[in-house]
Amino acid sequence: MSEKLRHIGIILDGNRRYAEKLSMQPWKGHEEGAKKVIEIVEECLALKINELTLFTFSTENFNRPKIEVEFLMKLFKKGFKEFAEDKKYIDKIKITFAGDKTLFPKEIQTIMASIESKTKNNKDMTVNFAMAYGGRSEIINAVKKIISKKVSLENIDEKIISDNLYIKNDVDLIIRTSGEKRTSGFLPWQGVYAELIFIDKMWPQFTKEDLHLCIDEFNSRKRRFGK
Repeated sequence: MSEKLRHIGIILDGNRRYAEKLSMQPWKGHEEGAKKVIEIVEECLALKINELTLFTFSTENFNRPKIEVEFLMKLFKKGFKEFAEDKKYIDKIKITFAGDKTLFPKEIQTIMASIESKTKNNKDMTVNFAMAYGGRSEIINAVKKIISKKVSLENIDEKIISDNLYIKNDVDLIIRTSGEKRTSGFLPWQGVYAELIFIDKMWPQFTKEDLHLCIDEFNSRKRRFGK
């Protein structure tokens, strides 16, 4: 059996391809994907997973067609407001937004800040939404923080770098939907020893049962950490 599963990361891929397959507009796939986020968050809470990181929107996603990006901004605003007002979450889950939040419209930045403030002391589970996130830019940002703090060279170690990242804790399991077999810059530092599972289903098709199968696969693996 493997060590305890504490932190799961998921790359939510395939919303647009799901919509295309069903002859829908791309944003309909994003709507279905947003519903799936709620379902999987609830299941991870029930399973007592300590931390869940969801790759929701990369820095490169801003380059998508303007109409799609505008729809996603509306979807984020609506979804995060509803999330923040739901008692099932607001009193239990600590919510953070990991990435360059300054790239988002001011209204969304305000909502993010409010949610983080409201939930910062919650203990049941942490959910990190990786938004305007890129793994290399996260590491660059951490280096800049360390330099600005004037940390001496002899004191720079792995813990110092981890402490200055958007997401501090290592991830145990990374799941990617849609059949793509790459991590696309998701948690490169935190996932150095993560178990990787790639699912052929698109994100809106991913189920609680699929999550359980991934956890079972994780538990069947022997994690050696280079030993």
